[in-house]
Amino acid sequence: MLAVVGLGNPGKQYEMTRHNMGFLVLETLAQMYGVEFRNDSRFEGWRTKVGGVELLLPATYMNESGRAVQKLLRYFQIIPGKVLVVVDDMDLPFGQMRLKAFGGSGGHNGLKSLELHLGTKHFARLRIGIGRPDYASQVDHVLGGFSKDELLALPALRDQAASYIKRLFKEDLARVANDVNGVKLKEDKENV
Repeated sequence: MLAVVGLGNPGKQYEMTRHNMGFLVLETLAQMYGVEFRNDSRFEGWRTKVGGVELLLPATYMNESGRAVQKLLRYFQIIPGKVLVVVDDMDLPFGQMRLKAFGGSGGHNGLKSLELHLGTKHFARLRIGIGRPDYASQVDHVLGGFSKDELLALPALRDQAASYIKRLFKEDLARVANDVNGVKLKEDKENV
C-alpha cells in the first residue's frame, strides 16, 4: 500500500456517526504511530504519513471523496491498485469486516465517487459493518450516532481494523484478507 484513505464527512456534527467509520479507524492508526493529521489544501483533506504510506481523510463530503483522492494520487503518482479505502458498510453486521483487492460500490456514495474520479474499481477496500437499520431510514442510520452497545464495542473495533491496516504495510493483501474475511466464517460455525 502506498496510500490509505478513510472515508467520512467533515464537521463536528458527523464526528461520531456510523458513516465516519473510515475517519475513526484512520485516526486510530495515526495514534498508533504517533502522527497527527494536518490540513493540506492541495488535497482537500487532512494528511499525514506513516513510513512511505500516505494517509488521507478527505475534507469533502462523502459523495465528493473521489476528488480529494484523485488529487493525492496524481501528486504522488500513486496508481489506484496501491490504495486502500476504509469505509462503512450497511450490508455487514456491526463490527464485521471485509477486505478485498477491488469490487463494486455496493451503493456507497463515497466508493461511487472514487470509482468516478479514479476511473476504476481496482483499489482495495476495507469495509467495516455498521448494520442495517430496522427502525429508521438508511440516511438517518448512517448519519446517526452509535448506540450504547456500539460505543462500547467501538474502541476494540477501531484497534482491530487499524491493526489489519498495519499488517498491510508489510504483508500481502491476500494473506491479510484471509484473516479478516475468515472471522465471520468462524462466528457462523459457532452459531450453527
